[in-house]
Amino acid sequence: MKDIALVYMVAGISSRFGGKIKAFAEIGPNNESLIEYSLSQALPAGFNKIVLIVGENTKEPFKQKFGQNYHGIPIEYALQTFDTQKRERPWGTTDAVCSAKEFLNGPFVVCNGDDIYGAKAFKTLYDHLENNQTDATVGYPLGTVLSNQGGVNRGIFQVNEKNQIISLKENFNISKENLQSQNLNEYNKCSMNIFALQKGTLENLCSVVDNFKKNYENNPKIECLLPQEIGNLIKDNKTIMQLYPTNATWFGITRPKDVEGVRQALKKY
Repeated sequence: MKDIALVYMVAGISSRFGGKIKAFAEIGPNNESLIEYSLSQALPAGFNKIVLIVGENTKEPFKQKFGQNYHGIPIEYALQTFDTQKRERPWGTTDAVCSAKEFLNGPFVVCNGDDIYGAKAFKTLYDHLENNQTDATVGYPLGTVLSNQGGVNRGIFQVNEKNQIISLKENFNISKENLQSQNLNEYNKCSMNIFALQKGTLENLCSVVDNFKKNYENNPKIECLLPQEIGNLIKDNKTIMQLYPTNATWFGITRPKDVEGVRQALKKY
């Protein structure tokens, strides 16, 4: 069996969530935190290491909560930093993944720490890495991952006859009301920021981040976003990424009032 790591991006504090850590919201039937619920879905797939990408404000809370292992699986902490004198926020999700480079010696699955993806999504991506040398992701039906509270941004996939991705393009401010005007429909497969990546892809992404920081050193807000940069690698033939359509149920939390809705939905899940 390969060594396959599970990587969570948990560096941020959400202003829309009252300045708290969304991953700690208690949403499970036994008051499990969101990230504990996600781990309970993911770990049965077979991952043998967890890497938490933390920030200056989340490092200690996560270390206090989890320590050095979770249910016997070792945990490493990668710190995403940025110059607060020059920037208003970190350099984005591609930079977050590259912050974990020293802890990743092989393939890995990376995802958001404040989303629920479904056990099948993790198992599908783990099995792909176990048996292939290419990258992979899962695509959720767009209609199942839209918000009832306004527009959202989603990366939309286009694939070839082998279900390999030929395009991953970010579409902005998608809502149930404007699908048609954006030439989209509820069945389009979209990204929810969960990817199975090989070590070589990580190396390419880190080169991208280095150049991005040089090119935009005077822009305090711009971010290097993972779906967009993976899409660029695909376009430049620097990676092959398989798309696995999924009907797994995705849950996300944006605001404190979302917590109770997710808690109730998970009771039926």
